[in-house]
Amino acid sequence: MNLACRGRLLRRRPWGRLAFGLLLIFSVTSCVMARRADFEAPEQLRETAQLVAAVKEFGRTLGIESTEALSQTAYNGPALSMLWLWLQRSGTLAVRGPIDVRMAVGFSSATEQAKIEQVYRVDGYSVYYRQGEEFADERSVATVGFAAEGSVRRVEVILHEDLHGDNNFDLPWEIEEAIVTPLGALAAAEFFRHNAEEENFKRARAALEEERKLSRELDDVIKEAERIFKTHALEEAKQKILALISSYPTYSRQFQRQIAGHHPATALEAKLSHDFAYFRYFDAIAALSQVAPDLKTLIHDLKKLPHDATAETTEHQLQALKLKYSANVK
Repeated sequence: MNLACRGRLLRRRPWGRLAFGLLLIFSVTSCVMARRADFEAPEQLRETAQLVAAVKEFGRTLGIESTEALSQTAYNGPALSMLWLWLQRSGTLAVRGPIDVRMAVGFSSATEQAKIEQVYRVDGYSVYYRQGEEFADERSVATVGFAAEGSVRRVEVILHEDLHGDNNFDLPWEIEEAIVTPLGALAAAEFFRHNAEEENFKRARAALEEERKLSRELDDVIKEAERIFKTHALEEAKQKILALISSYPTYSRQFQRQIAGHHPATALEAKLSHDFAYFRYFDAIAALSQVAPDLKTLIHDLKKLPHDATAETTEHQLQALKLKYSANVK
């Protein structure tokens, strides 16, 4: 599932010389003149604005405090798009700590007007990038492109970005994404169930189950990739891992779709680390939702994670909730 550029604007991260060099590479692209789009589908934008309001209102019933993200449409103001970049040292994966370098570049235009054609090789690092107009910031507006997306994706993105609000979760990036991603998918399915939208509910549940499978497959890929990096020369390891990914069909489909335009071997470590940040707890949290009293309780309990949560403290909390909810079911 190709979700939008999830997550809040990056902050308080020193980029250093490497990051500065990357910014120079992209500086020419960022010099795009802002202009208001010529909208051919204002009705779509009005319908999306109504959907956003309804979803945010529903989110509050689950304990999700709404934010200003996507609360306006591009009809009310110009779109702001973002370019996100993740860099991971070659031959390593961000499993027990944060990804090595994260950065974001803003554009005063839609992504179609600031299309990135190429990422240059950075010696010693793997690079993965993504562009989009949806993110957890009040300057993110609903665009015509977003309005044209299916209902399931739109609802999930709205809830996902609201969950990123500091009044909901204010955690280290790699932990917050791992919590918010499954909660957004679960909340989207609950929205359609609550509104008795049977077909959309089925689609949301099917997407949820596919992402649970992706989460499990990715966990296997990460474990095997770590072993391969330790036992093979770098370039040989990369080719073996790329071949390994193809044997996991659900994850492979997403991996191949999302690295379109990238050089696979260049993006590998950064892409795997990026995906692991989003999906490492997806299956575990979805399983918790099946034994929790309700989704609101699960969200409330996960909000108790400390602001400096690590993978270790998060996993401890998930295990504690599993024991608590299972005991109540009995």
